[in-house]
Amino acid sequence: MAAGRRAGGAAEPARLTRLRAKLHSMEQRYVGRTGLRVSRLGLGTMTWGRQTDQDEAAHQLRDFVDAGGTLVDVGSRFSGGACEETLGKLLETQGVREELVISAKAVLPRHAQGPDLSRRSLLRALDASLARLGTDHVDLWTAPGWSDAVPLEETLSAMEMAVRSGRARYTGIANVAAWQAALAGVTGSPAAVHTEYSLVQRQPENELIPAAEHLGLGVIGWSPLGRGVLTGKYRHGTPADSRAASAHLAQFVEPYLDPSSRRITDAVIAAADGLGFAPLDIALGWVRDRPGVSSVLLGARTAAQLRQVLGSEDAVLPPEILGVLDEVSLAAL
Repeated sequence: MAAGRRAGGAAEPARLTRLRAKLHSMEQRYVGRTGLRVSRLGLGTMTWGRQTDQDEAAHQLRDFVDAGGTLVDVGSRFSGGACEETLGKLLETQGVREELVISAKAVLPRHAQGPDLSRRSLLRALDASLARLGTDHVDLWTAPGWSDAVPLEETLSAMEMAVRSGRARYTGIANVAAWQAALAGVTGSPAAVHTEYSLVQRQPENELIPAAEHLGLGVIGWSPLGRGVLTGKYRHGTPADSRAASAHLAQFVEPYLDPSSRRITDAVIAAADGLGFAPLDIALGWVRDRPGVSSVLLGARTAAQLRQVLGSEDAVLPPEILGVLDEVSLAAL
């Protein structure tokens, strides 16, 4: 087969050819002030076991590892544990457990005051995740949200117990306010905070990210493409195969199908056209290199989509473009 060609004869995009030529080159970053290192792009598995079957997930994991990716994020909130089971089978068949940093979010029962962050519920959730993954530990274990009903000390003691028992190497917190992160950082020893972060969601910059930097927590951002909106796919309607057309994810995308997000997306597309990149390169490159960010999580339904996103490693945005995107997004929001 000729170089740079696929089996079907179509020319492979140059950015994907460069990706394959740069195996294991992805930048690794420390998570906050810990010794834990992760790839600056992380693999999200929200679609695994639902929209992404075992074979497609296998291709995604292989391409991600080949590109130098290490951080793989799982959580059964969207798939009832299927993503963890899928990854567990791949760990067994592909033999890549030692190459990966597995980040798992505890999925807990919810009450009126928030998720059940009791010691009993947390450790039960961790043991269930380990069983589905087929491993004896995760590298980063994250408690989701905040509860007014459970003392913070109890929640943090459960996380410390997970580390002392060897079931988790590090712990984190997710989707919390800055004052909550500050309390957790002062009372316990989390390594990271998970938060949504993108050009259409910059609220973490107000307090959460400065608090994380002060406390030495690494920031792991999710939905860096604005739940897909910043790719431009929704500019002229809702594609039939998109998340917004999915019964269980339509409400997830809908908040960003508004005029403000449209103006920001237009600016992203204009920057992409001027630089010769794809819009996702611009949107992802912006958040990936923000101060305090250890890694951003990528979600893709197919291996082909993931390869396109991994190609963003080539995107280096000029300071002038970063400045314009800052101004446009802040003005729109």
